[in-house]
Amino acid sequence: MSDEASSPDEASSLDEAPVPHAKIDPTVAHSARVWNYWLGGKDNFAADRLMGEQILAVMPALVDSARADRAFLGRAVRHLVGEAGIRQFLDIGTGLPTADNTHEVAQAIDPRCRVVYVDNDPIVLTHARALLVGAPEGATDYLEADLNEPETILERAAATLDLARPVALMLLGSLNFIVDTGQARSVVDRLMAGLASGSHLVIAHPTARVHGEAMIEAVRRWNEGGSAPMTLRDPEELAGFLEGLEVLSPGVVSCSRWRPEPDDFDAQQEVSQFCAVARKP
Repeated sequence: MSDEASSPDEASSLDEAPVPHAKIDPTVAHSARVWNYWLGGKDNFAADRLMGEQILAVMPALVDSARADRAFLGRAVRHLVGEAGIRQFLDIGTGLPTADNTHEVAQAIDPRCRVVYVDNDPIVLTHARALLVGAPEGATDYLEADLNEPETILERAAATLDLARPVALMLLGSLNFIVDTGQARSVVDRLMAGLASGSHLVIAHPTARVHGEAMIEAVRRWNEGGSAPMTLRDPEELAGFLEGLEVLSPGVVSCSRWRPEPDDFDAQQEVSQFCAVARKP
């Protein structure tokens, strides 16, 4: 998949097909589809491309954030499977399938890995079921559910995952859609409470720490017309989600600077998406 965004006037694969689900409103921009557009994907509508261009007009570096976020996901999953011994993943706020999805990275190391994807956008789950086919030795499942209902997510995920054994909880670009920080921390705490000792929390979240007012203006534009309001949090606030957990080195950092690999996104370029990985004692 290309890292270059296409022209907002170009028709996407979604524009050329009937809307597959009654809950999908193609006239309102959705974050997963805007992110897909920034990564050069075709799974977006005209409204998503228009919103994407309006945001990039004030914050062009968000394309770099999207790339760095994706690279961080791969490095984190490789660490969890290859070094921490994790074989189960609960990925909430999946986004639209691209290259190197969670199950692909995990199952490339151990095909027995089991992955449950969760999203509240029906178009994401429609595409996931069609495109995210896992290794037969493991398991890959998809749930349409809301992050604000952690107990429901855990109950349904237990059909595929053994919650008595360690699980990696992946929350990349999803906590920012719970605007109230107290509520967001409660959701994380309730999810982690349902997971076994040795489980890990992986988070990625936008911040204004790097690009300041440009990032604040980008979020303002999104909140004016996007499908759900979002918020920025500084790195110190992100550290609050990790209280009671063992935070892995290098701590809360820009996604491009979490254990970069030689052929990865330029680690010298700090991006606005910050991240961390932590272990439950």
